[in-house]
Amino acid sequence: MPYIPFTEEQKLRANSVDLVEFLRRQGEKLIPSGRDKRLASDHSITVRGNEWYDHESKEGGGAISFVQTYYGLPYQEAVKRLLDGEGIAYPQAEPPEPEERKEFALPPANRTMRRLYAYLLQQRLIDRDILDAFTKRGMIYESCEKSRDGTKEYHNAVFVGSDEYGAARHAHKRGLYTQGKSFRGNVEGGDPRCSFHWFGHSGRLYVFEAPIDMLAFLTLNPEAWKEHSYVSLCGTSEHAMLWMLEKDPRLQKVVLCLDHDAAGIEATGRLTDILVEHGYTRVSILRPEYKDWDEDLKALHGLPAQSAEQHPQLQAAEFVCARIAVKCMDLKPDRAEQRVPALFQFYRRCLQEKKLETAMDCMEEIAALSLLVVLRECRQLGTALTPAQGCQYLQSHILPHQNRKSIRGRTEEIAAQLQTALDKINAPGVRGEAEKRGIAGAWLDLALSCAKVSVKYDGDELKQRQKEEQTDCLSLTQG
Repeated sequence: MPYIPFTEEQKLRANSVDLVEFLRRQGEKLIPSGRDKRLASDHSITVRGNEWYDHESKEGGGAISFVQTYYGLPYQEAVKRLLDGEGIAYPQAEPPEPEERKEFALPPANRTMRRLYAYLLQQRLIDRDILDAFTKRGMIYESCEKSRDGTKEYHNAVFVGSDEYGAARHAHKRGLYTQGKSFRGNVEGGDPRCSFHWFGHSGRLYVFEAPIDMLAFLTLNPEAWKEHSYVSLCGTSEHAMLWMLEKDPRLQKVVLCLDHDAAGIEATGRLTDILVEHGYTRVSILRPEYKDWDEDLKALHGLPAQSAEQHPQLQAAEFVCARIAVKCMDLKPDRAEQRVPALFQFYRRCLQEKKLETAMDCMEEIAALSLLVVLRECRQLGTALTPAQGCQYLQSHILPHQNRKSIRGRTEEIAAQLQTALDKINAPGVRGEAEKRGIAGAWLDLALSCAKVSVKYDGDELKQRQKEEQTDCLSLTQG
């Protein structure tokens, strides 16, 4: 769309739009969730007034950021969509000035590191020799910062990241207090590429979410640890990982060691895709037995440790693909080109009428019919596959980080895939090997997309049930 210089008032009004009413006008179903409303199509997202929050990715904000995130729109289009929905006109105005970036500065150091060592050695069980290796280089230290009114002192572990010349460019702070939820965050103005890291010479790079994860892993695997390279992303962004690879061309093998939970699994998939796009094919995944590497360290010492979490979509994919395999046994690919369009129209109607369970049955039946067409074409090409093998392929290609889009938001995408599949199978002329491969590929894409829709729905349902069970358990414990 052409650039529209919205006024500050228009941006404010767009960001103040009531998301509950906005979503209802978009045809979205909302479920009561305490004082909030929860999206039926994505149970991790709640809205209240003009605010939203994704409980899985731990992000949220106002109406504009919601439309950007949920509908995948750039800022300009998100503002326009919100204003159009409210019937608000938007005249010309001067574009906003870019915000000035805050200058980076390390937090002031404390006179001693007594609290730092007590916390990391006793609470986090980090090996002293490993900790010494970093503190002696000034890469980890204890800060002491006063509150604005000067009445309180805050002590944090500071994990310093430097550029290729040794100058500090990034710092991650972690609170040293053991009571309540510990503070953690990056110092403003830092360069995220220069996050906390260590350069070795082995050609192998280990990637972690947080500095303490990295230290715990080294404690668990201390043999010749200095030979390898390590980086803490201080989150899940790829910038620091790519910077390390750029600065040391010897690094060719990447080991992703992120948390064993839903967010870590998604981030691992996304980072793998990014690495492959940049030409790195020697990528492996190493997950902790428990939720993260420090939890593994606790378990090794006989302490209570937080269990690993499987991704709800990966759990759902197993059952959805098993149901598709069963449907394949009762169906035949004959006249699929007539049956599938009728099923898809019925699916659209079910979505409009909020009959989501029936809509998912339609998706699974379309997936089964499409898969049968694929298997038929493969047989004619000389490769005999069973429905179970076909469904195993579908399951292995359903990746949570690529399956976040809302169910309604992908309807037109599936409609386009269906049309491509129909064009391939109805094309006139004799079908040679290339034509048969084209038919198989188009119908396989359709089968996978339909399976993904059902997996997204079942995964969201499972995630919601797990959260409710956790809430119930917490209530019983507190009661």
